[in-house]
Formats: sequence, structure tokens, C-alpha cells
Amino acid sequence: MSARLTKAVWDEGHFDGSESTISTDMPSSSSSSSSEATSSEGPGTASFTAPITQQQTLITDYQKIDLSIPPSVYSLGTTSAYNTSQPVDLVWNLMRHEAQIEAAREPLLVSFLYSTIINHPTLESALSFHLANRLSSPAMLSTQIMSLIREALDADPDFRRNLRADMLAVRDRDPACNCLPDVFLYFKGFHALQTYRVAHYLWRSGRRVLAHYLQSQMSQHFQIDIHPNATLGSGIMLDHGTGIVIGETAHLGHNCSVLHHVTLGGSGRAGFDRHPKVGNGVLLGAGASVLGNIMVGDGCQVGAGTLVIEDLPPRSVAVGVPAKIIGRFVDVTAQPSIGMNQLGSKEAEEDIIFATDGI
Repeated sequence: MSARLTKAVWDEGHFDGSESTISTDMPSSSSSSSSEATSSEGPGTASFTAPITQQQTLITDYQKIDLSIPPSVYSLGTTSAYNTSQPVDLVWNLMRHEAQIEAAREPLLVSFLYSTIINHPTLESALSFHLANRLSSPAMLSTQIMSLIREALDADPDFRRNLRADMLAVRDRDPACNCLPDVFLYFKGFHALQTYRVAHYLWRSGRRVLAHYLQSQMSQHFQIDIHPNATLGSGIMLDHGTGIVIGETAHLGHNCSVLHHVTLGGSGRAGFDRHPKVGNGVLLGAGASVLGNIMVGDGCQVGAGTLVIEDLPPRSVAVGVPAKIIGRFVDVTAQPSIGMNQLGSKEAEEDIIFATDGI
């Protein structure tokens, strides 16, 4: 895809339920007129056309879709701009569109792509099927797990919204990701995060034994351990994922990016609030350990291998063992989790005011 994708900022205000718009002045692709909207459905390709006015905000030009999607797309009860009874789900439509392109490119994966994505009616159906097959074992069949996942998705609108935000967060931030089917089918950090969301629903419903079972399956299959009682926000990317540990009373805010072998660990006895509270837009570098009931403020960046045992104020840049604050972000709205610029890069240095005494 040659289109330039704009970056989505998945902060809490993005999900306040108010109506927002997507600009319709984006350049038209060579394959579609600006006066038409096209949708692909099913194994074949069916299309419809409808006039687009300046007041309408639905975009179906999937190759140039703006990732700053309004909250309305996360509700399957929302009707389209054409006042039909069909729900709007741009994320799902885009993923099916890209899956059809991938199927045309690789004949050996046609059956796999149709069975996991294209033949399903909704994103929820596809996730339940694919994730259940990843988590199944002799102790619990894939059909049983699929029913649990569907139950959690049907009962929790926040889960459905977070699912879409998590998918777009990975595609927007990970340069190794080429399309939404890549995230959905192959990225184990994404799979572990959605498994956690199912287990979290079960934990809150009082089904803690089953929640612990899913936690165990997550750890075994994805090498990621997230306690079902932990609190994780929207638009989270677990990059690579291997070795990530998030404890029982930990909190991870919206729009965070967490690299492999990060630990949000506890300090103290069971029954106490003993894990870290990480704010929004935080980037935790590979191998970072944040221990104890401490606060990591919004917009912080923690360097690879850092040991954090004390509070970090918002927009701090910390490295070392133990962590030392070496600078702060210039922009008060900075979210290093979006740019993913590692310390030492030219891009990172342009946004940070470093302490005069160095490290």
C-alpha cells in the first residue's frame, strides 16, 4: 500500500462517545472516484456506489483510510452515513479488504485467510475462532474457548472497542507490520493482550479459576504473563512480547508501548496494592523492570534495561540501574509510545531537554 497513514492517538478522550469527524478532503486513489464509495464483501467482490457529500464522514477508501477513526466505528449498533441498517466497522472492513489482497498474492494461504478472516461476518467472530485455536488444549477444546471469547466480547463493549484500538496501535507503531491481517494472525503480543482481556472479564465476573486457566495458557503459548486482575487501557502495543510480566495490581494506561522482557513487578505481601501504576502514552524499553507500588507519569520514556524503583514525574526520560532521570520531553502532550524513537536516535534528541549533568 502506497498511501501515507496518519497516526492514531488512542487517549481516553478519543473514547468519550462524542461525535467526531474524519476529513473527507483526502486525495482520491487512482482506482476510485471521489464521488463513489466501494465495499468488498465475501469470497467474491460485490460493490456499491453512493454519492459522498461534504457533510458525510464515512470513508471507504481503504487504501487511504485515516487511522484517526471516530468513536462511532467501535459500536456495531451505529448505522452508516447512508442511513442504512448496516453497521459501520471500518477496522473490520479494512482488514477483510487487506486479507483478500494477501490471498490473491499467496495462493498457498488462501484457505487459511478465508477460514480465519474473510469468511467471518464480524471481527468478533474472527477473533474468537482464531484465538481459540491458538489457546486450545486437551483440557479445553477450541469450541469451548471460542464460546468464552464470544461471551466476553458480547458482554463488554469496552472489550470490542479496545480490540480495534489495539490492532491499529500495532499497525501504526510497528514498522515491521505491513497490514492489519499481520497483526491479527501472527503477532503474539496482540494475541496475549486479547487473551488477557477475556481473562479480565472472567475475573470481574467471579470466574477466577477459569481466568487463571487462560492466564496459564497465555504464558505457555505466548511466553507472556499478565494477571487477570491487572488493569490495562486501550491502544496498547506489546512489541515482540516474549518475557513480558504484568502483576496482579499493576495498572498500564492508554496508548502505551511495551517491549519484550518488561516486568511490572510487585513488592510486598499478597493482599496489598503492590504493583506499579503506569500512565498514558508511556514507552517501556526492552528489559525494563518497574517494581513496587510506584507511579510512572504520563508520557514517560524508560530506557532499555532500566530498573525503576521510585516514582517518575510525567514526561520524564529515565535510564540506568537504578533509574536516573536524564531529561524531559519538551512537548507537554508528548507520547513517546507513538513515535517509538529509542534513546540515542536523532529523532528522540530533538524532542528531549537533557539534564546538564548527564547520566
